Parts: sequence; structure tokens; C-alpha cells
Amino acid sequence: MQNPDGTPIWFELNTADEAKARHFYAATIGWTIARSPMPEHGAYLIASAPDGAAIAGIATPPSSAPSLPDWSIYFGTADVDATVAKVMELGGSIQVEPMDIPGVGRFAIAKDPQHVSFMVMTGASPDPSSAFVQGPHHGHAVWIELAIPDPDGALAFYGALFGWTREGAMPMGPMGEYVFLGSGETRPGAVMSSATTGSPARWNWYAYVPDIDAAIATATGLGGVLLQGPDQIPGGGYSANVGDLTGTQLGIVGPRIGDAA
Repeated sequence: MQNPDGTPIWFELNTADEAKARHFYAATIGWTIARSPMPEHGAYLIASAPDGAAIAGIATPPSSAPSLPDWSIYFGTADVDATVAKVMELGGSIQVEPMDIPGVGRFAIAKDPQHVSFMVMTGASPDPSSAFVQGPHHGHAVWIELAIPDPDGALAFYGALFGWTREGAMPMGPMGEYVFLGSGETRPGAVMSSATTGSPARWNWYAYVPDIDAAIATATGLGGVLLQGPDQIPGGGYSANVGDLTGTQLGIVGPRIGDAA
């Protein structure tokens, strides 16, 4: 994949209840979810946006698999093995050493120095991933967010690993700053303190929906919960976080249709 290093290129849900997850996310986000067409991928599910782009995978991990967050983010890299070496040089650790997935690419599972998990991958396809595309693209990822005890330490780590830079910040009062990440002309997301906000230390991500109130109503109507929002964000849209039927958190971003009336 020809994405710059550090670009989010894939998202993956580990769940013990695949059927509930499939129904919840298809209805809430608007994904089409189907089995991978590659038999060697077993029961792996692929979630696609309305425009046909593949966005995320859904899997039930075996009991022998390493402990991972419910939702994981895969970051693109031109060389997985070199990135793994850099992770360790910078004080991180490796949960799963680099390995190949037939027809997909080479990946590894890492932890940053503050023990937050993330994936790195070099895709087998020469085409860039479009799972993460900022703007009003229904069902695509549009924002990533890291809650972590030491945001400055995280910025130093990920900056050295992916070339991210600090590009301003939004004050949140006693909760500290919401620090925006930069990668060239791209602003993929932000970092905040998990210590002051009370958030679990983790990577979160946000999918775009065309009507955030409708998405929230669908999520809660199916038995999910509204964890945050909807809150207005710069640019006029709104963000929210919902919990699915097993309590897994996912962010959503979109307009309030009533505001446009």
C-alpha cells in the first residue's frame, strides 16, 4: 500500500459475539459486512463502506491470541521489520513479531512505552488504503484519538516512529489539552491525557455517519449506549462515542440534519 508511514490503513474488532457486532455496526455505521472471499482467512468478516471501500475487519480471536483492545488500529509502514526495530529502540515492545498474512500483507502487534497496543502493516496491494479518508465519506474512518497517561511522552514516541508533529492544541480546562497531530498536510487525530479525563489508555477512532442523531438513535435502539455527545466540533459537525452490545467503544462523527434545515 502506498500510504505514508503512520497512516491508519485498517481497523479491526476483536469480539466474542460476532453476530451481535455484525448487526450493530451494519445498522449504526451503514457498513455492508460479509465473510472474506479468501478461504484461508477463515471466518474473518470484512466491513465495507457504502462506496465499496473495505474499512475494517471483525474477528473472534482464539483463546491463545495475545490480549488486545476490542478495536485495534493498523498503521501503515513501508517496512514492518524496520518499524518493529524502531519501536523497541524507542522503548516500546512487541506482542506479535512480524508475520505475513497471505494476500494481505505483513504485520506486527506492538505496544508503545506506556503499554498501549497498536498494529503496523505493509499491505500487499500496490493501491493505497482508503479506510481512513478525512471528509464526509460515509462509513470511512475520519479521526483517530489517543488517550494516554503521558501525552508528551506519547508525542515523542509516535513522532519519532511516524514523523508526527504537534500542530496546536485545544484547552479542556482541568482535563488538560487536546493536542492535534500533524503528518505533513494531514491532521489524522489528537492525543489527550487519560489521567485527567478518566478515559482508559487506548487508541480510539471515529467513523463518519451522514446523520449523527440517527446513528445514535439506531445504536441505543439496538441496546447500545451513548457514552459521550453529541458535541459540536470545529467545522460544524458533531462527535459522539457509543458502546456496542458488548460495551466496546467506537466514535462517530457527522452532521445534525436538523441544523441544516
